[in-house]
Amino acid sequence: MDWLEELHARSAEVLPEWLAAYIEAGAGDELTALAAVAAWDRLRLRPRALVDVSTVTTTTTVLGTEVATPVLVAPTALHRSVHADGEAATAAGSAAAGSLYCLSSRSGTPMEKVAAAGGPWWAQVYVVRDRDITAEFVRRAAAAGAGALVLTGDTPVVGRKPRSDALTVGVSVPGEYTRANLDWRGDGTDDPDEDNPALWQAPDITVDAIRWLAELSDLPVVVKGVLRGDDARACVDAGAAAVVVSNHGGRQLDGAISTASALPEVVAAVAETGAEVYVDGGLRRGGHVLRALALGARAVFVGRPVLWGLATSGADGVQTVLEGLTDELVHAMMLAGAPTLGRLTPDLVTDSP
Repeated sequence: MDWLEELHARSAEVLPEWLAAYIEAGAGDELTALAAVAAWDRLRLRPRALVDVSTVTTTTTVLGTEVATPVLVAPTALHRSVHADGEAATAAGSAAAGSLYCLSSRSGTPMEKVAAAGGPWWAQVYVVRDRDITAEFVRRAAAAGAGALVLTGDTPVVGRKPRSDALTVGVSVPGEYTRANLDWRGDGTDDPDEDNPALWQAPDITVDAIRWLAELSDLPVVVKGVLRGDDARACVDAGAAAVVVSNHGGRQLDGAISTASALPEVVAAVAETGAEVYVDGGLRRGGHVLRALALGARAVFVGRPVLWGLATSGADGVQTVLEGLTDELVHAMMLAGAPTLGRLTPDLVTDSP
């Protein structure tokens, strides 16, 4: 068992059973969720020999913001259920690792407190049925210093997760754990009704939402949840500065393609546009990160591992995950003959027979 697997096991010991199941669960029969890691493992590497790798750097930029590592923190919910310090601890751990944190709109910590951690952060956006709620969230994020908005585009409705649903019957999560930044009344107070339709995801959004969010905030918009080249190009043509190749951790449409398989098509579709491409889903080793970057991703996002670190050690645990994956990436880069991220090119990767 390696360090990340041990961390995963420890997190399962400290979390309530329902919460551990919720974090791990995929949609439906979990075909997509279970295939995620294996899809990266299937890709084999063609390392270069006799390359000077005495100095290796992982510093890069994402939408112009410098980060010490291309391993970034994906937006996930229920951080305050996972650890008492919630998103504030996640933000602090991300900042300490020189990474970037994407705050979920379903968060339990005021975004101003997240911003106080000092590291770069983006705000994930669900366009909800009451557009005024989304508009207020976006304006507040811009005022608090978010560097970008990450529009989640694969969730017109929430995917059904039978494994975790069976364990969450009767479980009550305090409203402030998921709606600290959603001002549903317009007066700064929390919504007491978990089933308030105003806060449900809007099933009618289109690429027009990209320009709307940009105009509201004057921030770049990243679209998360793209698995097709034509969708990626449509998003960029509509004004998106970047896209995230993502199947929502296998939590939406079960049977959806793996992100490892989808990435090359998306990269090719937006080539020469200036748009950046990121990827998430099943990245559990530095070697996985290397594969993703070689295939054209500017950076990767990790979700579940960050929650495992948060559960076990708060901010320190988050930092441990990000630095651990980055250290593995450095090691893999040395062995692959790639001293810089720019030397991670598609010719390093091949499909396994």
